[in-house]
Order: sequence, then C-alpha cells, then structure tokens
Amino acid sequence: MTPVTRQEVLGLYRKILRIAKKWQSSSGQIEETIKEKEYIRNEAKTLFRKNKNVTDPKLIKQCVEECEARVEMGLHYNIPYPRPIHLPPMGLAHKQGRTLRHQEKLRKISKPIYLKSHDEVS
Repeated sequence: MTPVTRQEVLGLYRKILRIAKKWQSSSGQIEETIKEKEYIRNEAKTLFRKNKNVTDPKLIKQCVEECEARVEMGLHYNIPYPRPIHLPPMGLAHKQGRTLRHQEKLRKISKPIYLKSHDEVS
C-alpha cells in the first residue's frame, strides 16, 4: 500500500469513528443511539480488519469507494445500516431460455457499490 493510500484509508477510519462518536439516531432515543453508535464502530472494525491485507490497488480503490458511499448514505438518510435493494427474485431477465446462473450474475452486477461487502460480513 502506498503512503498516500494508507493515509487515505486511515483518514476514512478516523472519520467513521468521529461520526460514530457524534451520531444521533433519527428517533432520538438514547438506547437506539447507543446501539447505532456501537453498530457503526463494530462494522468499521470488522470491514477494515477484513481488508487490511488487501494489496491490489484496484481492490483498495473499490473498498475506499464503497466506504465513502456508505458514509455519505448514512449521513444523508441518518441511518447507519446499509439500505436494502429490492429486486424481484427472477425479475431481471426473461424466464424463457435464461439459466439460474445468468440470473445470479445479473443480480450481482446490479448490486449497488455500498452493499458489496455487507453480504460477505453478515
């Protein structure tokens, strides 16, 4: 990892921890705020530790973009959890002549950037 990339990643990690420290839940309830703060910290620790040995620059860039997207979406919607996607099980292609593998490929391609690592960790 280059020094610039390392500083960028560490800066993102610090930014997430600062957000968790200042986080207020949309309901305003203390218990919910504490639970959401803990979720933000745990999710950040889990994903950053999982990806700490990544050396491929393209994969690092993809992880950084996902992180930035999740931070921006969380701040915009005031929800720390990833927003779900709603796709009908077999709704992306015609059912005639299409295989299940092709359906799974289309679902994977259509998944937003902010959900790429969520399924791997959950």
